[in-house]
Amino acid sequence: MTSTTYSLDAIATNPSIAALCHSDTALARGIDNSPPHSLLPNLQRLQSGLAAIQNLLGSAISISSGYRCDELNRAVGGVPGSQHQEGLAADFECQGFGSPIEIALAIADSAIAFDQLIVEFGRWVHISFSPTPRRQMLTIYSSARGYQDGIVTEDGRRLA
Repeated sequence: MTSTTYSLDAIATNPSIAALCHSDTALARGIDNSPPHSLLPNLQRLQSGLAAIQNLLGSAISISSGYRCDELNRAVGGVPGSQHQEGLAADFECQGFGSPIEIALAIADSAIAFDQLIVEFGRWVHISFSPTPRRQMLTIYSSARGYQDGIVTEDGRRLA
């Protein structure tokens, strides 16, 4: 999957809903991943949260997945009812800052009001925002092991 890097300016000062809805999988499969107008407030909430994260990390983030229509969510094996489908979640990396664990720890230690913060398979960070943020932190390394509470190393050491 190809990631697109967006600078703080691109997200914060010139927000692009198209950037959060871009999907190479959707393009390859002919899926229209255009969000309904009713999700615009959610996508704006997501943009604002990502801008805060990018500001915190001090480096550009690479978003690999943002909004997903139902068809795209099924195509990529997403969880039914995923916050991606509501325009409230994104998966990203920030190579200029550090590993997904380091990114998650920085966000966990910040005042950013996230809903879910998940280190997924040691390769990227899933972040979601909602009107009632829970600040739930999870880690998953394999489907067999499932989700673990907190930010956890692969050997099971809980860091947050």
